Amino acid sequence: MSQLKTWFSENSTLVVFLAAQAVAIAVGAASLLTYGVQLENRVHTMETRGAEYTVSRMQAIEHRLTLTESATAANAASILRIVEVLTRDLPSGARPRLP
Repeated sequence: MSQLKTWFSENSTLVVFLAAQAVAIAVGAASLLTYGVQLENRVHTMETRGAEYTVSRMQAIEHRLTLTESATAANAASILRIVEVLTRDLPSGARPRLP
């Protein structure tokens, strides 16, 4: 027992360093475990709540896209009518071809 006490007193710096390193490793492991649990919790939340949000968001985008397409079609028709009215008095060879 006295040899062990002597070794500890001679190598106290090493013992303190090893103890601190063990504490640091334990804290790091606990931190990783906490991060993993939080990540799993977020994934579970997204799986349960995220699907409804995604579907509603996609429906809103689809609605806006439909409105934009209909406005584009109406604008194209208006432009073709304007071009036709402005070019009807031109000779037939000078008239642009309309789709």
